[in-house]
This record gives sequence, structure tokens and C-alpha cells, in this order.
Amino acid sequence: MSKSFEPARYDFEFPDTAGYPDGTGTLTQDQKTLIDEVLDDERKPDFNFSLVDDAEHNVYLAIVGDTEVAGVTYSVDANRVALIAASVYPEFRHQGVATEMIRRILDLLKAQNRTITVICPIVRTFIDDHPEYESLVDPNLPGVKNTAHR
Repeated sequence: MSKSFEPARYDFEFPDTAGYPDGTGTLTQDQKTLIDEVLDDERKPDFNFSLVDDAEHNVYLAIVGDTEVAGVTYSVDANRVALIAASVYPEFRHQGVATEMIRRILDLLKAQNRTITVICPIVRTFIDDHPEYESLVDPNLPGVKNTAHR
């Protein structure tokens, strides 16, 4: 059986501040697709992309040439960065872009001695699968949690 059918893969508990009365939200099909990519595909993209911090719009962008292919929105509070939402344009999915982009963002934040709050379930999935990044998560404001990783 494929791991993509494991219900816990998509079960997340959001912090009270996310505004879900029951503490859970519904993931979109796009989010589920990216979670599957992060868990099932560790390859690196066959093409080079640059990671650009568009601080004016609070988004890390993966750019190939002059084309945006993916991004992670964020907000900043002092030394803590909340990673809000990840997206990859459909034509660039299943090529390792999401995994490599998240890795680069976390490496950048680590080099900047920042802490993070994880609101994005895709980023949470990546960290759960790569525990070496867990030390970046602010213990007082960790954000979303996958219920399978309690």
C-alpha cells in the first residue's frame, strides 16, 4: 500500500490562533500533493533555481531564470520567522522543488540564528522527516503539529 493513503499523513493540529474551533483545518489537494512530494521524493531538481527573499512581500521565492516556480510566505516578529504557506506551480511539482526550497530556507534561517513558527503543514512535514531542523522551531510558539508525530 502506498504511503499516500495513510490518513495521519494529512492530520494536523493547528494552534488556537489559527482560528479553527476544533484545532484542525482541512488541507487542500495542492497541500496534500506537496506533502506527498516532500515525503516521497528526495531527489533534487534537474534544473537550477535561485532562492530569493522578497522581504517587501514577505515571501521566499524559487526562481528559474526570470520565472517564479515556487514560494513560501512568511512573517517576521523580532528574531522569529513564521513560515505560513508553501506553494509550487503545478508544472514544477514532483521534481524535488518543494523539498529543496524548504531545505534552503531552513538552512538560511539557521545561518541567520533565527527561530521559526511553522504554520505551513508542508514545512512541518519536511521538519518531521528531517529532525535535524527541529532545533529551529520556537518551543514557545511551535505552530502546527502533525498528529502522527506527537
